[in-house]
Amino acid sequence: MTIRVFHSPASPYVRKVMVAAAERGLADQIKKLPSAAGPVKRDPGIVQHNSSGKVPCALLADDTPLFDSRVITQYVDSLGVAGDPLYPQDARRFAVLTAEALAESILDAALLHRYENALRPEEKRWEDWSRGQMDKIDSGLDDLEGRWFATITDGFNAASIAAACALGYLDFRFASKDWRSTRPRLAEWFATISARPSMKDSFPAG
Repeated sequence: MTIRVFHSPASPYVRKVMVAAAERGLADQIKKLPSAAGPVKRDPGIVQHNSSGKVPCALLADDTPLFDSRVITQYVDSLGVAGDPLYPQDARRFAVLTAEALAESILDAALLHRYENALRPEEKRWEDWSRGQMDKIDSGLDDLEGRWFATITDGFNAASIAAACALGYLDFRFASKDWRSTRPRLAEWFATISARPSMKDSFPAG
C-alpha cells in the first residue's frame, strides 16, 4: 500500500501528515509528489484532484483524493501499524478534535499574515489585517497554554501533532516572535516533543 501525497517541505499542514504517518509506522508507505501550490497561482496537477489547489492532497491507489490534512491524518491513523491511535475512540475524542482545530486556526492565521506581508505588494498591505491575524495567533497560543494544555499533552495525539506543527511553523516563519516567555508550559512541552524522530525528520525547509 502506497499513499501519494502532494508535498511541500515548508507546509505545516503537509508536516502534520508526515508526522502522523511516522508515528503510526507508515512513513515508508508515503510517496511524496512534487507540487507548486501557491495562494495565487495554483498547481494544475493538484487542482485536477483537489479543486482548491492546496496541499496536502493524498491520492489512494485508484486516484481517489483525500484532503485536507485533518482528513488525511485520520485516514493514516486508521491504517496504523505501530504506536497509539492519534484519534481516541473514547470520551477524549472530541477534545482532541477541537484542540486540533484550534491549532489549525493558529496555522491559518499565520499563513494569512505571511501572505499579506510576503506576497502582497507593499503599497497594498493592510496593517490592521496583519494585526488581526496575529491577535488570533496569540489568543490561540494562550488557549493551548491554558484550557487545552491537558489535551495536547495526553500522549502524542492528533492535537499534539497539530500544536507542534503550529509552533514549529511560528519558529520557522516568525523567528522574531517571542511566544515562549509568556507560555512556559507550552515552551517546555514543545522543547521535549521536538526531539521525537517524527518531528526532527519533518523539519520545514524552503
